[in-house]
Amino acid sequence: MHIKSVLRLLSLIQLLIALLMFIPLLMAVYYDEESAFEAFFSTILLIFFTSGLCLIFTRTGRLVLKAKDSYLLVTMTWVLAAAYGALPLFLTETLPSYASCYFEIMSGFTTTGATALVTIEDKMRSILFWRNMTNWLGGMGIVVLFVAILPFIGTKGTSLVSAESVGPTKDKLTPKIQHTAFALWAIYLGFSVLEVILLWFKIPLFDAVTVTFGTMGAAGFSPKNSSIGSYGSVYVDVVVIIFMVIAGANFAIYFKLIKRKFTDCLHDRELRDYLIIIAIFTLLVMVDLLVSGTYGSVASALRYALFHVVSIITTTGFATTDYNVWPVFSKTMLLLLFFVGGCAGSAGGGIKVVRVSTMINLARNTIKKRLHPSAITPTVLGDGMMDQNTILSIAGFVGAYLLVGLAGTAVFSLSDFSFETCFSASFLLLGNIGIGMQDVGPAGNFSIFSDPILCVGSFLMLVGRLEIFTVLALFTKAFWKK
Repeated sequence: MHIKSVLRLLSLIQLLIALLMFIPLLMAVYYDEESAFEAFFSTILLIFFTSGLCLIFTRTGRLVLKAKDSYLLVTMTWVLAAAYGALPLFLTETLPSYASCYFEIMSGFTTTGATALVTIEDKMRSILFWRNMTNWLGGMGIVVLFVAILPFIGTKGTSLVSAESVGPTKDKLTPKIQHTAFALWAIYLGFSVLEVILLWFKIPLFDAVTVTFGTMGAAGFSPKNSSIGSYGSVYVDVVVIIFMVIAGANFAIYFKLIKRKFTDCLHDRELRDYLIIIAIFTLLVMVDLLVSGTYGSVASALRYALFHVVSIITTTGFATTDYNVWPVFSKTMLLLLFFVGGCAGSAGGGIKVVRVSTMINLARNTIKKRLHPSAITPTVLGDGMMDQNTILSIAGFVGAYLLVGLAGTAVFSLSDFSFETCFSASFLLLGNIGIGMQDVGPAGNFSIFSDPILCVGSFLMLVGRLEIFTVLALFTKAFWKK
């Protein structure tokens, strides 16, 4: 373990976060929010002081980074980013305890979108901007941004990006990992600017920017109490749906489109499955809403069904209505999407479409093998056959994901809320989805839980965003052996 290298890079990443915090600091000046200014300024000073000291004590020696170091660095980056990021909320008394502030900002950085705020619109604008800005930063990844802008990282960035990126496969779009990271962030920024412009036609600029942060980060924080439903606009709904779908797809596809590799995009199996799942579940929910009389027209049923299907499969967590009042079948369809998630290489969380498709493929092949023992039944991933190690890795991930989610359900059940509330709370945090059922549905929030439960919730979000094993590896004996 190369602790000095880990601490040095960890300090540099926190300094980057401090620099980014100057944006809400300036907004506090603009909106004349004195307490927010003091909170941001104090936090920035603290980060500069602690990180500066750490850099002084670790300045000697060569920068070395192995796989174990990368796991530790990435995990601690997110833990510390949330710890520092929560301070402005705590110092301005935006939430009643540090644990709830930490939960809120961990929810932001991990692009979960779950909130402990009872009301939102009465909070200071610079605080709300920072809260939503963490959504956007976490969407493409803090470490990926760090690798993109600092050239001295070199090949060491490969293991860092791999430890933070989502999905069973990692697309290296260019020969150099720094160029790949830069390309991903450039595409991400481009889509973000476009969405801001489109939303600005209907809603104020502040709202357009903060909603975009929540959309492109597949995160779901909103500057309004009733999320996107506050705007009551079909136009806003459609724009947000389009960009949620974009954020939930693999960003490598957009790079290929820029390079005019149209055939590769058309043959992408995960993208095809992703769009098919959206279409099928939207149709099922829409029909149920019509048959039950929840909505009187096809247009309304389609509007609300499509929005919430896309919101949950992309793990964004926006809402336009309280689907807790929908028929049981519609709610069940939404709950099933908790176990899908976006595509690998997207801003979305969850198990990922490629893993779900692989597990279905594996189950089908197992049945075929039982009926025809001598048959050759390859499991396909993308355009090629999947090797045994990848299959085992995917099966192990899905198993670990379910076990962690069920363990979280057991912890949440100590709060004495309904099973539906506890089950969906655990899996919405692990899947970085943001909204669940019953008391944690669109009309609810996490303020109902105690601080110890919120701490467990913060851990679930971290584990889910870093794809389970990056974090859990730190709790094994093998990790700490020399």
